[in-house]
Formats: sequence, structure tokens, C-alpha cells
Amino acid sequence: MAPLWKIIAVASIAAGVQFGWALQLSLLTPYVQQLGVPHMWASFIWLCGPISGLLVQPIVGYFSDRTKNRLGRRRPFIIVGALFVAISVFLIGFAADLGHMAGDRLDQEMKTRAVAIFVVGFWILDVANNMLQGPCRALLADLSANDHKRMRVANAFFSFFMAVGNVLGYAVGSISNLYKLLPFTATIACDVYCANLKTCFLIDIVFLAVVTIGVVVSVKEVQHPSQKELAKGEPEPMTPFGKEVTSAFQNLSKPMWLLYLVTALNWVAWFPFILYDTDWMGLEVYGGKAQGTTAEKRLYDLGVHAGSLGLMLNSVVLGFSSLAVEPLGKMVGGVKRWWAIVNFILAIGLACTVPVTKMAKAYRAAHGPVPPPANIKGGALSIFSVLGIPLSVTYSIPFALASIYSSSAGAGQGLSLGVLNMAIVIPQMIVSVVSGRLDEAFGGGNLPAFIMGAVAAVVSGLMALFVLPNPPSQASMPALMAGGGH
Repeated sequence: MAPLWKIIAVASIAAGVQFGWALQLSLLTPYVQQLGVPHMWASFIWLCGPISGLLVQPIVGYFSDRTKNRLGRRRPFIIVGALFVAISVFLIGFAADLGHMAGDRLDQEMKTRAVAIFVVGFWILDVANNMLQGPCRALLADLSANDHKRMRVANAFFSFFMAVGNVLGYAVGSISNLYKLLPFTATIACDVYCANLKTCFLIDIVFLAVVTIGVVVSVKEVQHPSQKELAKGEPEPMTPFGKEVTSAFQNLSKPMWLLYLVTALNWVAWFPFILYDTDWMGLEVYGGKAQGTTAEKRLYDLGVHAGSLGLMLNSVVLGFSSLAVEPLGKMVGGVKRWWAIVNFILAIGLACTVPVTKMAKAYRAAHGPVPPPANIKGGALSIFSVLGIPLSVTYSIPFALASIYSSSAGAGQGLSLGVLNMAIVIPQMIVSVVSGRLDEAFGGGNLPAFIMGAVAAVVSGLMALFVLPNPPSQASMPALMAGGGH
């Protein structure tokens, strides 16, 4: 068993990964609209996250289990993933500059070359993030040497560093003049918002490089044979990837199928807000436009940074709420009942975006194009904060129930949790395709997608309460594992 400091070191990579993910969530949808991509098409770019989560994590996990390399099984994928993160964020941050160098005109509404460079970088970033997350979790399990207590401690540290990365990313994203630390980031093709984004990603490159190099140099891998290998005394034969996934679906129990359905509806509810939360602040709460007059752009920028502050508050609540999931579940009569309750909280939070938006519009109608007053801004930030409670459950209870159901059915937990990821990313793909067109059909705002999410949250809550089976009473709730956006 590896010493605790090595487990903490490996878990710290989660902060670097989540730092970049937080920047994605808070800043990239507004940025791509500044490059000229219409609101209804911006959601299609976010398809890369669900697609890469659907394909990359299972494939990388499958091959990292079987890699023979002098660096070990996991570290080669961690190194390559970190390298691709650095390349991708460079392409994203400098997309406007590279597009201008390639021929984009400054007066051009849609900067085609910059958008193409951005999309390539964005897809590489999501692939790289998925390449990092799976092997990091697997390396933590390897270092724990199948000791259950040490594995719970390892996952607790991984979740802790995810929260740290979220807070750092959202905090940095909320600083409107961060580019002054690196003045060269502001160029003729890259305004203040763009320069801030560029600076954020350059900080992320340095941060992730430091933790990754530290882990690769200081932590050596120890490969432990599987139970089958110990029993047979020889290496386990390599089962084709497709056969393993097919077998997992064929052996799913009814409780697992119901769990996947409730989880899928839960993510239909979450993804519109995840996709458009900061855009909602800039467009509807602050009344700005990504493509508009100087005054409208300023309002939009202020709203996006206020949204980043909201996401930071959301992450703080998420961290504290995660520690209270199990006791609160016991208090209300079971974790599945707590899951249902927080789904209703999620529905109320999403529905509350409607009155906040209407109050903000009414204030602008009376006072002109100015930032909203403290009470309206406070109401919007309260929504962000309160939604940290249901998010803590979304990141924990589905994984815990999957472990309980699969254990009671005698199924492999690794494959069961891997297939659970499909119930998360497929709804994200559907919402990415539908939400932009839905918003455009109702006037170009974000509220229709949020209302769709509220309805899905209610249905998910009702199914969790009345349809989802109770977990076996003799099974204690396992250590909760928080997961990322895809």
C-alpha cells in the first residue's frame, strides 16, 4: 500500500483538471458567441464533452488496464492527457489571434477561422480531460492496493481537490481585470474578455503542469494482479472492448435500468443550466449582448463574471453539502428519498430563473440599460448557491446506488459504473442538440431550456420516490464518489 502523501499527490491532479472544466463552464459559451457563433448553434459545440465522455473514458480505461510500459499503466495516459490539455487551451485562448493572422477581419461578425480553431481546441480539451480523469482514479485504486478504507480516503481527497479546482476556476473567471497580470494577452483581435480568458487558461496550463510533473516524478506505479490472475497464476486474457460493454448491458438488473433512467432524466434537468448559466446572467439578468454595442458588451461581460462568482458559490455549497449527503439521507428516510427531494429543489431553482429574469427586465425598462440592483443580483446568485445542494447528490447518490444494486446482483461494479456514465452523457448530447433550437424558437433566451430542465427534474424526483427500488437494507452506503460535467 502506498503512503498517504502519494495518494494526496495523485488526487491533486483533479484540481488541475477541474480548474479547466470550471473555466469551460463559466466562460466558453459567452466566448464562442463573441467569435460570432449564433446562440442556437453554440450548444452544438458542447456536444464534444458528452461524446468524449461516452467514448474516451471507457476506451482509455480499458487500454490503461492492459498497458505494458516502463512508466506503468496509468502514468503514460496522464502525461499525454496533460500535454493535450496544454495544446488545447493554447488553441482556445489564442483562437481570435490565430484567426486574425489567418485572415479574419476585425469587422467580420462571424470570425470563421477563429471559430474553427476554437472548436478544434475545445474538442481536444474535452478528450484530454477525459484521458486524465479515468487513469487518475484508476491509479488511486492501484495505490490503495485493494484496501477499502484507503480507497475511501483516496476518493475523498479526489473529491476535495475537485472542489478546490472548481473554486479556483470560478474565482479566477470572476476577476474582470485578470489580464493585467499578463498584459500581452490583450491584442487588436482579442478584447478584454478574450484576454481574461486567455490569461485564465495560461494559469491553468502552469498549474496543471506543476501537479502533473510532480506526480509523474514522485509517484511510482505498483501493479497488482486481478483476482482471476491470482487464482489462475497467469495473466488474464484480453477480452475485446465491445464484448465487455455488451455483456454489461445484457446482465443489467431491473433496479439498474431504473437507476439509469432516473439518472438520465436528472441530467436532462441539469445540463441546460450547466450549459447556459453564465450566458443567462449576461444576457437576461444584466441585459447585455455578446455581439452588440460597446455598452451591451460591457453589461454582458459584467453578467458573465457575476455568473462565475455564482458558480464559485455553488462549488462552496457543493463541497459542504457533499459531506452531509449520508446523514441527511438517513434523516429523511433513505438516500433515494433525499435524491427525490433535491430533484424538487432543482426544479424550483430552475423555475425561479423566470421571475428573476422578469424583474431584471422590468428594472431595465424603468431605468435603462444598467446593471441590476443588489436584490435582483442577489436573487440570481442565490439560485446558483442553492443548486449546489442537489448537485452534491447528483455527484454522489447515483454512483452509490449503482454500487449497491450491482453488488446485490453479483455484477461487476467497474462495468456497472462505466455504463452509468452513458446514462449521463447521452442526455447531455440530446440537450446540446435540442436546447439551442428550443431557445431560438421562443425568442432566443435561455428560459425555455431551463423550464424543460425543471420539468425533467420533477419527473426524475417522482420516479426516484415512487419507482426506483429501495436499496437492500443490509447494505451500508459506500463512500461517495463525486464526478465531473461529463
